[in-house]
Amino acid sequence: MGLLKTIFFILLFYYAFKFLARLFAPFLMKKAAETIKKKAEQQYGGGQQQKSTVPEGETVIDKKPTKQQQGKDSVGEYVDFEEVD
Repeated sequence: MGLLKTIFFILLFYYAFKFLARLFAPFLMKKAAETIKKKAEQQYGGGQQQKSTVPEGETVIDKKPTKQQQGKDSVGEYVDFEEVD
């Protein structure tokens, strides 16, 4: 009897969740879309273009590229070899 009760409650919660999801999903999706739109406007300035202080055609480098350092734990030189028969 306990097993049937458990299966009944699982099915009841499943169908209740499914029904409520259909009711509230459009509302939640609309809210999520509005939130994403607000975040995008904050991050990208709402489509406003930033005015550049650099003349057109001028190249600006913000930072020096880092030099690639070879590791101190080098294995050694590559030695070419020939196969001996």
